Amino acid sequence: LMEFCGGHTHAIFRYGIQDLLPDSVQMIHGPGCPVCVLPVGRIDNAIALAKLPNVTLCSYGDMMRVPGSGKDTLLSVKAGGADVRMVYSCLDALRIAREQPDREGVFFAIGFETTTPPTALAIQTAIQEGLTNFTVFCNHVLTPSAISSILESPYVREYGTIPIDGFIGPAHVSTVIGSNPYAYFAEEYQRPVVIAGFEPLDVLQAILMLVRQVNSGRHEVENEYTRAVTATGNMKAQRLVAEIFELRKTFEWRGLGTIPYSALQIKAAYADFDAAERFGITYLSKPDPAGCECGAIIRGLKKPPDCALFGSACTPDSPVGSCMVSAEGACAAYYQYRSHT
Repeated sequence: LMEFCGGHTHAIFRYGIQDLLPDSVQMIHGPGCPVCVLPVGRIDNAIALAKLPNVTLCSYGDMMRVPGSGKDTLLSVKAGGADVRMVYSCLDALRIAREQPDREGVFFAIGFETTTPPTALAIQTAIQEGLTNFTVFCNHVLTPSAISSILESPYVREYGTIPIDGFIGPAHVSTVIGSNPYAYFAEEYQRPVVIAGFEPLDVLQAILMLVRQVNSGRHEVENEYTRAVTATGNMKAQRLVAEIFELRKTFEWRGLGTIPYSALQIKAAYADFDAAERFGITYLSKPDPAGCECGAIIRGLKKPPDCALFGSACTPDSPVGSCMVSAEGACAAYYQYRSHT
């Protein structure tokens, strides 16, 4: 069974859930960590933006420590003099742009459907305020596309695949999009999906629900997280996202390759707030660092200790790959909770 979300991965490690399960039930860690799935080339783009004169780049904290292709990070270029700010919200990035009208404020936007509505709201607010020095470097990605790619992808031969009998669906993402988007996936690929909260009892209940579906030959979408998730999700948030964003034709994911219609871009009507348009950003695909197995770990093909760098060359204090950097990364979870067992 694959838990898609990195939050579930950390809950499983933190509470020793795998140790409570019989040997016949194995948990596989999936690609639901937004920091982990962003490819190296996108990190390089952000670093290049940060180095531009007159630019203040705002980023969530985890992204500041992910290495690019040249081993630079946003944190290291900040130490070198670039104006890089860690923010807890995209609204912080808006505030910084207001306070520095003579500088270009760029928000490095990442994440699944959970973090997309706030970015849309930030752009909408900038429009209302007439804030002309604020742009967004958009890297928002979509959950259903990633789940589909795990089972069926033109990159399967390159990256490999594993048998997965069911998925624990993400919690926070599903509060926004609801449970309905998983119905097609469950029917098309005949894999059950159970949306679960992050408490240990949530995860255990979801595993039980999946096992019951597998044993009875069912493949349905079930909602364990009924206290927060509905069938239709947050319609107001969905309308806001639809107003500002549209589907990208293609987007590269670390570990999953290029997936069609798996990410969002800012609509042409709002191009004035698109950093890619304002600064002429050109994306180039770059390989993961030598020896790093993040791609295979994200896809569920390997576990963190299978990587030769794990715990030696790659630690939370000196990470080589994104899976060790992120607070939701599988390598960080394994290092914190299992490295000495």
